[in-house]
Amino acid sequence: MFPSSALRFLWGLLLLLTLSRDGALRISPRKTVPYQEDHVRRFRVEGVGNYSIMLLQEDQGLLLVGAREAIYALDINDISRKKASANWEVTKADKEECTNKGKQADTDCQNYIRILHESSEGRVYVCGTNAFSPECRYMKYTEGQLTMEDKRSDGKGKCPFDPFQRYSSTMVDGDLYSATSNNFLGSEPVVMRSSPNPVRTEFKISWLNEPSFISMDTVPESLGSFDGDDDKVYLFFSETAVEYDSYNKLTVSRVARVCKGDLGGQRTLQKKWTSFLKARLDCPVPDSRLPPVVQDVFLLRHSDWRKSTFYAVFTPQQGSVDQSAVCAYSVSDIGEVFSQGKFKTPVTVATSHVWVMYSEDLPEPRPGACINNASRALGVKQSLDLPDKTLRFIKDRPLMDQAVRPVGGGPQLVEKGATFTRIVVDYVQALDGQTHHVMFIGTEDGFVQKAVNYDGDMVVIEEVQLFQAQEPIRILRLSSALGLLYAGSDSGVVQMTLSACERHTSCLDCVLSRDPHCAWDPPASRCTTLPSPPEAPDPGSARPKPENVTLIPGSTVNLPCRPASNLAQVRWTLAGRPLPPSPRYYTYREGLMLLNASAADAGAYACLSEEHVKGRLYRRTEAEYQLAPGGSGGLTTPRLEAQRTGPSLAALQASVALLTLLLVALLAWNLYRGHLPLPCGGGPTEAPGPKQAPPGGPRDPGSSILVPEGDPPESKPLMTPVNYSANNNLADANASSNGERSLAPRVTMDTLQFIDDESEI
Repeated sequence: MFPSSALRFLWGLLLLLTLSRDGALRISPRKTVPYQEDHVRRFRVEGVGNYSIMLLQEDQGLLLVGAREAIYALDINDISRKKASANWEVTKADKEECTNKGKQADTDCQNYIRILHESSEGRVYVCGTNAFSPECRYMKYTEGQLTMEDKRSDGKGKCPFDPFQRYSSTMVDGDLYSATSNNFLGSEPVVMRSSPNPVRTEFKISWLNEPSFISMDTVPESLGSFDGDDDKVYLFFSETAVEYDSYNKLTVSRVARVCKGDLGGQRTLQKKWTSFLKARLDCPVPDSRLPPVVQDVFLLRHSDWRKSTFYAVFTPQQGSVDQSAVCAYSVSDIGEVFSQGKFKTPVTVATSHVWVMYSEDLPEPRPGACINNASRALGVKQSLDLPDKTLRFIKDRPLMDQAVRPVGGGPQLVEKGATFTRIVVDYVQALDGQTHHVMFIGTEDGFVQKAVNYDGDMVVIEEVQLFQAQEPIRILRLSSALGLLYAGSDSGVVQMTLSACERHTSCLDCVLSRDPHCAWDPPASRCTTLPSPPEAPDPGSARPKPENVTLIPGSTVNLPCRPASNLAQVRWTLAGRPLPPSPRYYTYREGLMLLNASAADAGAYACLSEEHVKGRLYRRTEAEYQLAPGGSGGLTTPRLEAQRTGPSLAALQASVALLTLLLVALLAWNLYRGHLPLPCGGGPTEAPGPKQAPPGGPRDPGSSILVPEGDPPESKPLMTPVNYSANNNLADANASSNGERSLAPRVTMDTLQFIDDESEI
């Protein structure tokens, strides 16, 4: 019995070590879909990388993709079909000049396409880094060919010099708005408009202090404006904070905006923005001492621009809790901070500057405001007419005192263990007519998570692995009309559908997924993409057919059971009753293992999954097994059987003896090193004194945190008081919020009322 018992012990130990990896997986998404070729369509060219910029041209059926020294025109419905391509390589002279300045020829000194924007007459405006000498030109798709125009222009201030530096740009009425570095060293950040009337930011740390530019977009705020306001261009970025006196640099997230009609000042701020204002972007992540850093922003537009919403993903900065978050910001809330909020002003205290709230009267017109009816009544019809007093004020004080608070007061989603990189959001109308905001979030390890917020109840429907290798998702683009999502990485481009309802294999699974794209189709007996018939049968899934398993005494029997949902808990029954506790029964995520089985273990085993949705428990049978001793013809699951006869017994005994000696040696080494305590308290001693817990406490990579919209998280300081001193108005700024909610309609799960038993899901 010794060899077989020891072998069973070793088998169980190895299985536990194997399963421990699975236990560390994140379980917040309901389903985890590993990489499979049939889940996506792919495009890549051997030897070409950095597919990080895209332009959708739905009217031409094209997806334009910019990569390293190449642009590709792909079929928008099937990106594996290349329609045309154009190469844009650096010249030998440009590469030599780049390498002479100390850059790497194989990486830095190439042409990375960084800008693709629709322009006039069907042309596309293209810019590339061009071996640290950025250039721009026009391109056109005609007769199945991509044609690059010969005429080139200087890309300085439009396109980054460094291909690995964050930047942003947008095209508004034929004018390019860009946020990047204006010099080779990357030390002169600039936000500028390239037009017949160019304007740019002032080169002062109070305007931009070591920024990392993230996203730019325009909002047509002149439409339906009651006060004759102007359109705005919003910029999201992070930078080193100037308003906190700290020992270490503190990075904060910002939102800034300029007015489209800004022409600069007449004497002060000549050809500089007179409307550049910025404010801190607040996304309070629970248990985090440092503010998270914005990584990507998506504007979910509404027909009424006042109801448009910016969705932003945040990641922790060094020394903070390992949690990524999604926060949403109302355009109206951001506008209110800029139009009605207080300003910060620097004051000299001892040898340093401290920023406090400016409490004196403001000059007229209001500094940083766009030209509107109120300013026109004062004789100011354009920014060139603004008085110097207003311009001098905004030149020194572009920072608002109040932070922009997220919709609901806190994050929409906080997740531990996943690092978010990109986000896009879609409107989806469910069966009940309710409109939901569905988020698609890219991660650092190549997954896309699909999540929806049901009136404060966040559901992460699934996570899908888009790339075979774990690599960051660099860009996401969404085509709502086609129901397709496009993702780019360093290695290629993939295309996936917004809904894969066929992955929900039963009515109950379809319903519990709470995917607004999906509904159960009774005639077809499958989960299908809407539109779908407005009824469904009882969602209780049919019981699976029991599998017959031959039980050999002394063997180890493995009964697989994998629930359809990561959120479900597994329960096992024997003969209809809960499985009794026994050291020979080992349950794990993938099933049940019976150690040293005997004839007494025969019987009917059932694996049940239990999932809570909105306070209700839903249970279904995932697998059933009928164990019978001896016999033949039954289905035998993978198991380890003890060999009792034959010449292999001696070899087996020798192997077991050797493995046992190795385990004993490993145990002795751990005891000697103090990794395991002796029963008598032996082993290496430690110096007296209290033990300190690791910073941030224990970490559980498998947790997901939902922050209810109605209850804002507890306000946390950006850093401990010993590290910085903030102005005396910070608490008031953090506490103030107008309390408005975003455009998202109040959503209930009435979508599923056609299912009688599940009407409250």
